[in-house]
Amino acid sequence: MPIRECRVIAVEGTQAAGKTTLVHALTAHLREQGVGVACTGEPARTSPFMEEIVLHGKGHFDLPAEIDLFGQQLSIPLRAARHHQVLITDKTPANVTALARMVLDASEPGTGAVLAAAEAFCRAWMPLTYDAIVYCRDRYDQKSGGDRMREKVLALQDEADEVIYQACRATGVPILEMPTGLTVAERVQWTTRHVEHMGLSAT
Repeated sequence: MPIRECRVIAVEGTQAAGKTTLVHALTAHLREQGVGVACTGEPARTSPFMEEIVLHGKGHFDLPAEIDLFGQQLSIPLRAARHHQVLITDKTPANVTALARMVLDASEPGTGAVLAAAEAFCRAWMPLTYDAIVYCRDRYDQKSGGDRMREKVLALQDEADEVIYQACRATGVPILEMPTGLTVAERVQWTTRHVEHMGLSAT
């Protein structure tokens, strides 16, 4: 049941899997086809909590910072889906909960319970929101372009891949596993073709 009659396709994967590039390329392609499409960015890049932690080295990953990201992954797609036929999202709430499990100490008072509640919410909400998840497994250079937002998680790329995948799978949303090694144009064509095969044609 798509939210607000809008098809919602998420692009998922670990850090530097080419998610954001694909989100924008796919959005541009669909617009060229005359589809009313919108896309969402990665909430971590606009989070004041992550800016302080990652860019300014103040504090560390904690529960408030992760809940802020989780909340944005819920509200931003809801708002972006208004008045559009298709929405392409950069990540899902399941991604946030998966990474939170990796960087937080679940034994701290309340943390484990909050994470469990967020995971349960993902399992209940995401099948009502997302039509499909395109999962990217490529590994690009995390330091390319001087992207400082990845500095604190550089060593987690491989581990995060499996954790994020399992978190997405637990939601029951259909997953389209993209082959590795494709060009951006090939990724767009592959995604478009497979979404159409699922009966989710944007047109």
